[in-house]
Amino acid sequence: MGEAVATVARRINATMEDGLDTLDLSDCNLISFPDGVLKMIRSCADQIHTITLANNKLKSLSSKFFTMFTQLRELDVQGNTLTKLPDAFGDMHHLTSINLSNNNFSVFPEQLTNVHTLQNINMSGNQIT
Repeated sequence: MGEAVATVARRINATMEDGLDTLDLSDCNLISFPDGVLKMIRSCADQIHTITLANNKLKSLSSKFFTMFTQLRELDVQGNTLTKLPDAFGDMHHLTSINLSNNNFSVFPEQLTNVHTLQNINMSGNQIT
């Protein structure tokens, strides 16, 4: 647990210090996107264009997550246990690509139809009926 927290903190610090537009928190054993991370990165959230949360244990993403990263263009959350997206997802006016593959979606998330900038949606490996 302590090692995972250290990894997350190290990656966030690198993103902030280097002025990167990408935040990679893949393979960190995250169960949720911590509010503490949102507080840490608030000052540069508008500069983040790509977030990778692949291969964690995320069951959901909060509305706060989507309202914080208003300039997000690419989101990769493949390999988690997501079953739905919050309504706030529809406010992602710059998002062009989302990878939702290998999660636990059983229906196509209606919120995706509200994001008119989306060009690439990957839903493979879900049990969409």
